[in-house]
Amino acid sequence: MTTVRRLHPDDRAAWERLFRAYLACYERHDEPQALFDRAWAEFTADDRMHALVAEVDGRVVGLVHYLVHASTSSPDVCYLQDLFVDEDARGHGAARALIAAVADAARARHCVRVYWLTQPTNTRARRLYDQVAQDRGFMQYGLPL
Repeated sequence: MTTVRRLHPDDRAAWERLFRAYLACYERHDEPQALFDRAWAEFTADDRMHALVAEVDGRVVGLVHYLVHASTSSPDVCYLQDLFVDEDARGHGAARALIAAVADAARARHCVRVYWLTQPTNTRARRLYDQVAQDRGFMQYGLPL
């Protein structure tokens, strides 16, 4: 059975392993340690950015990162920024449980929706996303600074 919970101080190694694996999926292999240190500090402060982990049989197998932000045309919304589950744990409900936990946290913060992005080629994840959410048809553009 999958349990979703907030980070514990002793989760650092498992969390960082999963976050590095997530970034590697997007060909980001050489991120500086400072990126992970900053993210960990933000997630453990739990003020601006939030993190949850999925645990199966006492082993951390997945993570989700999210933040709540203002909207110009509605009450606050929740952005699910990162979602990752170990390859060997996929297909057993961890990602679905993490998404549901973010939705619960967003409701508790009076958000009107949770949204996230994925690549069109992420077909395995999109099968789940199509079951739990609505594809609103938007394209993402980025302007590097």
